[in-house]
Amino acid sequence: MTTLSDLPHPLDLSDEEVGRGIARGDERCLTEAHHRWGGLVQTLAARVLGDPREAEDVAQQVFVAAWRGRAGFRPERGTVPAWLLGITRHKTADALADRTRRREIAAAVAPRPDAEADHGHDRVLDRVLVTRELARLPRVQRDVLALAFYGDLTHTQIADRTGLPLGTVKSHARRGLRSLRRNLELTGAAPAG
Repeated sequence: MTTLSDLPHPLDLSDEEVGRGIARGDERCLTEAHHRWGGLVQTLAARVLGDPREAEDVAQQVFVAAWRGRAGFRPERGTVPAWLLGITRHKTADALADRTRRREIAAAVAPRPDAEADHGHDRVLDRVLVTRELARLPRVQRDVLALAFYGDLTHTQIADRTGLPLGTVKSHARRGLRSLRRNLELTGAAPAG
């Protein structure tokens, strides 16, 4: 499989010509943009996320999003690096939100500290209750939460895998977590709050 960094480079173009080429759909210009500004994108993502591996994933998502959204790029409004950094800010924010949601899911299904200290068998009961409550969720919410928690996938990865729009994935995750938490609180398996 050929990646952007495997393609020939460099093009003898100005930054503005690279931008116009991307807007026209010239793949070579996207490759050139990756060569010129991929390190900048990845560095910003790594600073925000604090995880170089996650930053690599975000950098890849940025260039995919740039290619998909190339029709919206207006060279007369700004430079390619500024446009890419704007996409990077959005993608890192999504990654941070996904990370927070995964932690919320983990907290929702984690055994209560008092149950852990006092009754080991309560942990088993809690897991049974969580499994039962997950099964009661609508299929798509259950699938999204399972992919996020057990598959450790980001919302973007879930959207790619399921074919659902990213906003729909986020909505299903939020609604599913809310329902799961409410139902677990009603059964006494999760702390209120």
